Amino acid sequence: MPARPAKHSLTLHGHRTSISLEPEFWEAFCAIAAERALPLNGLAAEIDDRRTGDEGLASAIRVFVLNHYRAATRDSVAARSP
Repeated sequence: MPARPAKHSLTLHGHRTSISLEPEFWEAFCAIAAERALPLNGLAAEIDDRRTGDEGLASAIRVFVLNHYRAATRDSVAARSP
């Protein structure tokens, strides 16, 4: 059974906020930040700055994580193609 989302605190542009993410998304988000040598707050701020419309920050982070790994898979497949 999947774990329930947990709250995590972030600071965006000097303001505290919290998001609820499933552990798998939180771990992937942390891994991407480490891979890019960015603090979590910095990566969250980048994602926040790109949001449009009514999309919530937690949803934007989930989509960002999904797109990151989709691109990595695409790159891996392309590298193996003749």
